[in-house]
Amino acid sequence: MGDALRIATSKQVVRRALGYAVVVGAILITINHADAILRGEMDTVRALKMGLTVLVPYAVSTLSSVQASRQPTPSPGEGPPG
Repeated sequence: MGDALRIATSKQVVRRALGYAVVVGAILITINHADAILRGEMDTVRALKMGLTVLVPYAVSTLSSVQASRQPTPSPGEGPPG
């Protein structure tokens, strides 16, 4: 678990995850909440949902990066079986 946390909090992983969170989160917020925003129907619950919407791509990106970083690197000349 310590290794996973070290990878997840590394500058490179955090920066990548934040980038995905901003872009994908903005798209998802637009899809799911634009009509309410345009009608001025913002409240605390909707703002919380929007915040969680941004956290989802952050978490997915971080978990993917941790998993990819923990995979053994193939030796030169080795590739996937095919």
